[in-house]
Amino acid sequence: MKKLSLILMLLSFFACKNSSTQPAQKPEIPAIISLSIDEANRLAALPIKCIDTEYPNKLGQTLGSADEIKNPKSLHPAFYGCFDWHSAVHGHWSLVKLLKQFPNLNNAQNIKNKLAENLSKANILAEVAYFKGKHNTSFERTYGWAWTLKLAEELHTWDDPFAKALESNLKPLSDLMAASFINFLPKLNYPIRVGEHANTAFALSFAYDYALVLGDNDLKTIVIKRARDFYLKDKNAPLSWEPGGFDFLSPSLEEVDIMRKVLPKYEFITWVSAFLPNLMKADFNMEVGKVSDRTDGNLVHLDGLNFSRAWCLYGLVNQYQEFGYLKNTASAHILYSLPTIVDGNYEGGHWLGTFAIYALNASSK
Repeated sequence: MKKLSLILMLLSFFACKNSSTQPAQKPEIPAIISLSIDEANRLAALPIKCIDTEYPNKLGQTLGSADEIKNPKSLHPAFYGCFDWHSAVHGHWSLVKLLKQFPNLNNAQNIKNKLAENLSKANILAEVAYFKGKHNTSFERTYGWAWTLKLAEELHTWDDPFAKALESNLKPLSDLMAASFINFLPKLNYPIRVGEHANTAFALSFAYDYALVLGDNDLKTIVIKRARDFYLKDKNAPLSWEPGGFDFLSPSLEEVDIMRKVLPKYEFITWVSAFLPNLMKADFNMEVGKVSDRTDGNLVHLDGLNFSRAWCLYGLVNQYQEFGYLKNTASAHILYSLPTIVDGNYEGGHWLGTFAIYALNASSK
């Protein structure tokens, strides 16, 4: 009886998308929804500008003694630029992603030279040593860990000898990050539902992608288990409470993003119907996150929110075409923030290019 009820519910949901309950057609939002070579060159300029810019720098270091006080490049010879460690990591991801898609990218050879220099075997081993220090084993947990795995995943899927060499160099660090997730996740009794770096769903989502692509079954198993533990019973997410003033991730949509990956379709539809009932309606809409001051490093987070919301919504559309009505909302978020991120303000420029690239790639799948 339960199975029959579930089947009827699913049929009803999918049928309603074509029913007379559909709202009147709204004007189409202009769609970029592809990453052109011109846009790629524009966005590549952002990490190129900061990838070896040592200062300003937010270290986030825990000091064990005065002997550990060193300049950023000495502490992190691979990832010392772009203001903080995680931004440096995903700045490298951005350049790898763009080179992979656009071999004729402007300054392609210079970019390759910089990647080879920074991601050398010696530099990566120095990064590993830092994480193995007594006081910094939890450094960048879990946001920087997740971006390290995303960089490793991108290199792994690039069929190029240059990429294979970089992947080999990075492997000691990516292996350490995967092991760190496996060690940490069983200890985390409750998920972290914030809209900034510590968000658990975001980290699980990126870790799952890596585990799936690289065949890391141990990591995949623990990610699926913890996602279910943390989120399976969630209902009626307070989406009206979002965004927070400094958010660059949506707690609700990041949760949707990981659950669509780890749950089979019938179970996911049941879950998301209870978690975000309004998301199931063809007239669903979200107002973009509005930025009042792009020179403020926290307020400009909302541009990142617009991009990350977009990739979560596109991910849902790409996996399940029944959610195609979400495309316009996702596109509106990209269109609001994309024109502004090369405005010369380092507060956003050192990291927002990555989020734009990730969102644009999600839009064109």
